[in-house]
Amino acid sequence: MHKVEKVAEASLPTIFGLFKMVGFSDLTNQKEHVALVMGDISTPEPVLMRLHSECLTGDTLFSLKCDCGFQLEYALSKIAEEKRGVLLYVRQEGRGIGLLNKIKAYSLQDQGLDTYDANVQLGFKPDERDYDICADMLQQLGVSKVRLLTNNPDKIEKLRNCSIEVVERVPIEVGRNKYNINYLNTKREKFKHMLSQL
Repeated sequence: MHKVEKVAEASLPTIFGLFKMVGFSDLTNQKEHVALVMGDISTPEPVLMRLHSECLTGDTLFSLKCDCGFQLEYALSKIAEEKRGVLLYVRQEGRGIGLLNKIKAYSLQDQGLDTYDANVQLGFKPDERDYDICADMLQQLGVSKVRLLTNNPDKIEKLRNCSIEVVERVPIEVGRNKYNINYLNTKREKFKHMLSQL
């Protein structure tokens, strides 16, 4: 049984090249998710893939508090470089807690908490994201083998548990700056992301 429904698709020219944009509706909460597809992904070779959670502050407002916007740009450029790949843009802002709660978490971070503890203080798990919908999106796109652009071991494990074969992890370390050092340290130490020592 599907968790998302494919609703529409159209071409999307970008500064990185021409993508096909495929829109999905989440059947549990009506959130709208998008897959950006470049090239022929129907062949058996593993597909370069980025699973990117929405980050309004980083992706759109150019925040330096995280590395999200930098990762989004890097992933699209790498897919364009290979002329083949998929980027899933999943509407799970703030590790799944939503935009307004993310702003509340930012306020707690201004008071000295890290991203992990701020989410917990607000009554959430450190990471509330659901990766089952991502596997469902990939399966509906006909993708079963991926080379995953990530530093997050949880993404690899969750996709594998949903029968997506992750044949390679492609590191994505970009956007480090003086404002996100603590954020990246927390990713490495508490979320166990595979990041270089800062």
